Amino acid sequence: MGKIVALANQKGGVGKTTTAINLAASLAVLGKRTLVVDADPQANATSGLGFDNTGGNIYDVINGERHPSEVILKSADIKNLWLMPSGIDLVGAETELSTTSNGHFVLRDILDTVRGSYDYILIDCSPSLGFVTVNALVAADSVLIPVQCEYFALEGLGKLLNSIKMVKEELNPKLEIEGFVMTMYSRTRLANQVNVEVREHFGELAFDTIVQRNIRLSEAPSYGKPALLYDASSTGSANYLNLAKEFIKRNRRARAGDGQ
Repeated sequence: MGKIVALANQKGGVGKTTTAINLAASLAVLGKRTLVVDADPQANATSGLGFDNTGGNIYDVINGERHPSEVILKSADIKNLWLMPSGIDLVGAETELSTTSNGHFVLRDILDTVRGSYDYILIDCSPSLGFVTVNALVAADSVLIPVQCEYFALEGLGKLLNSIKMVKEELNPKLEIEGFVMTMYSRTRLANQVNVEVREHFGELAFDTIVQRNIRLSEAPSYGKPALLYDASSTGSANYLNLAKEFIKRNRRARAGDGQ
């Protein structure tokens, strides 16, 4: 069965969608069948991977109008990469899920029907803790947390971790923290300080790989491409390829530890 990983951070602008796009593309290039689930009404992961949602999106699946297989799109440029697109109508799911019996478990039930087809399913969450994001955390096996190397990013971590703890205690007891990824790193005293503090506090949960500030990472989404396709030689592309290798290695080690 594929592993479901939610990428979440209640603070916007921390590189969450950039990480979802580029980690997924890198995992796919490394031979892992990877599905990106765009669970953000802004649909940035959808456009950033060069897709549109004219043929239906995640909202159509949530409201029961379509089966997941009807809206999942296959990348024409990267083997092993698929996307479940999003759209602005996903905003409506917030109200609808809140009034639905077992509304917290809708996305879990949806992804359970397809998880066997993939090695990894990455859910790009919106920067809020609404019903759709809670659904993502309930559906997930783990949470990957991008942390921007700036002071205010640390302030928001406590709230996020409390939210994850609440979901784990009340709705999804198997939910674990996949790890913390330091993003938008530049060689400044503040960035170094944030990096050190996260590593001191969270230890091995912090990935060794650091994603540096890189203009190519910023430019790539406007061309509808992950960095690997936009500029394979860029620092950003190399960072995310290294992150994917570390991600795979950690999961292989975890499975071995579990005796799987």
